Amino acid sequence: MSTQTPDTLEWTDIDRHAVDTARVLAADAVQQVGNGHPGTAMSLAPAAYTLFQKVMRHDPADPEWTGRDRFVLSPGHTSLTLYTQLYLAGYELGLDDLKAFRTHGSKTPGHPEYGHTAGVETTTGPLGQGAANAVGMAMAARYERGLFDPEAPAGESPFDHVIWAIVSDGDLQEGVSGEASSQAGHQRLGNLVFLYDDNHISIEGDTATAFSEDVLKRYEAYGWHTQRIEPAENGDVDVHALYAALTAARAETGRPSIIAMRTIIAWPAPNAQNTEAAHGSALGADEVAATKRVLGFDPEKTFEVADEVLAHTRRALDRGAEAHAAWDKQLAGWRSGEPERARLFDRVVAGQLPEGWEESLPVFEEGGSVATRAASGKVLQALGPVLPELWGGSADLAGSNNTTIDKSSSFLPEGNPLPEASPYGRTVHFGIREFSMAAEMNGVALHGNTRIYGGTFLTFSDYMRNAVRMSALMQLPVTYVWTHDSIGLGEDGPTHQPVEHLAALRAIPGLNVVRPADANETAAAWAEILKRHATHPAPHGLALTRQGVPTYAPNPDAAKGGYVLRESSTETPEVIIVATGSEVQLAVAARELLEAEGTGTRVVSMPSVEWFEEQPRAYREGVLPPAVRARVAVEAGIGLTWYRYVGDAGRIVSLEHFGASADAKTLFAEYGFTPENVAAAARESLAATRG
Repeated sequence: MSTQTPDTLEWTDIDRHAVDTARVLAADAVQQVGNGHPGTAMSLAPAAYTLFQKVMRHDPADPEWTGRDRFVLSPGHTSLTLYTQLYLAGYELGLDDLKAFRTHGSKTPGHPEYGHTAGVETTTGPLGQGAANAVGMAMAARYERGLFDPEAPAGESPFDHVIWAIVSDGDLQEGVSGEASSQAGHQRLGNLVFLYDDNHISIEGDTATAFSEDVLKRYEAYGWHTQRIEPAENGDVDVHALYAALTAARAETGRPSIIAMRTIIAWPAPNAQNTEAAHGSALGADEVAATKRVLGFDPEKTFEVADEVLAHTRRALDRGAEAHAAWDKQLAGWRSGEPERARLFDRVVAGQLPEGWEESLPVFEEGGSVATRAASGKVLQALGPVLPELWGGSADLAGSNNTTIDKSSSFLPEGNPLPEASPYGRTVHFGIREFSMAAEMNGVALHGNTRIYGGTFLTFSDYMRNAVRMSALMQLPVTYVWTHDSIGLGEDGPTHQPVEHLAALRAIPGLNVVRPADANETAAAWAEILKRHATHPAPHGLALTRQGVPTYAPNPDAAKGGYVLRESSTETPEVIIVATGSEVQLAVAARELLEAEGTGTRVVSMPSVEWFEEQPRAYREGVLPPAVRARVAVEAGIGLTWYRYVGDAGRIVSLEHFGASADAKTLFAEYGFTPENVAAAARESLAATRG
């Protein structure tokens, strides 16, 4: 949006007044609601203004523009840093929205929320994850370029843009930011810039309480380009030094960049500046008034915005329209030269799948024994050639997770010594960084125009949990491939055997957990996930077996989350056995025992509780008739999920303790996961209905 150079930054009195307007708006908004974080928004106002008005390519009239730069405010508590700039630049945010800060239903919640406020690129709040989101966005931008315009010289593609992120001391103390920053340096993401707000203040006071490392030396070791800028003589941000540093960072395309910027929190509040109180509390009426006097504002007025300030900052709309038009022209030239890739681009942007894609899905022969992790791998390899936008990898467990689409194509930067390395490679090596993998996947999904998945063992979903929760909160279509889903993984023992994980993950609202019974259910699960990407965006977690399980005939109702796999010999079943994953085979075998005794038994496979609950009541009651009270649920984990399905007379065959180091067959027998025990539970349930 800006053609300025480091030597010609246009900075006038009206720019300074606009920055000061953002400061008093932040102070007023927090003061009015009585709570919030004014100090950082006040000290960061010059930096955010410089980004939005002088540096970034964006169009306030079209916040979803594909060609835009992305901006991530990782310290989400200083949401007013972003809100004030969105208002000044002309996004769909008015002065009344700032006045409604942190109130119910407003466009200005306490922390920025993706999908709620135009111009907010990601939901930030849990510190560190915004930084990792930005890394994922930068990865996605590179992969997108590889899909659509890989031969273009650097900087000359319509798919070249920059990811800008403001990060804080708190972000850089969180381990997830370190994981992601290590990945960014390894990947040489030259399209990524962190602006580090080095204000030395956290909730407990001076950061000397907990944080003393040399951050820039750490980032230098990660492989980042590093810069530091000092404040101006009056203590405020030196905007000329900042602009020069931002421009230099944008010009450094071989490495990610970080700029450490020393600020004074709550500057220029006479008494609150440089105090921890200014971090998370309203300044107080007297201090707000005193600050306004220092800045030349009327202390009797609130939310004061001069007409000339708004006229000046709203020129961002004109610059955005110009940049957008230039990009449209550039894209049109690309379209004419790349018609096939243009068709791919249009399909991907629309969220559509190619015609006939389902024909590529493998169908597994009934009666065989296939681990669902292996089936998932075969599905991915089959889909790879027809869905180039599908990419992903594993947290260093690709051989175990079966997440490699193409072994000859690794997403790695130029200069990496591996023979399969390509900056546009298909397979991502996330490294042993489960938490940042999930947060990076969120960033990839937020960036748009690709479909991302990532794998690890189910037990290590604990490392990822808060990022998975953020996937659900933002309704992002990411796919987690969690393998080794029970004690069935065997000899690695209880540290690796998930017990509570399925129930804990199902407790996250908006996350769909899918635990297929066999290879064909696995293929159906992937197909349903892909179909939902655009129409019902949500994260999915596949829980897959290490061990082989019997293969049943394909059933289209698997996509409904629960269906009748084996019907009762009687018109109305006497007992229903519900099972998931590797335990479905136990339910099928138990049915044979019960039917041999003359007990009509239905087996329901329920790969996804969440998908099942979406179905109409008539369908759900057709699968689980309310009149049939004798029920058993079988799952090799804690039974928390299943009480609502089995009712007062039902029984649950579950695992309410940790496992042990032994082979899978021994452990299943030891802990009661046998057809005989499942049949015994069914008899108990039948007796309870008659008692």
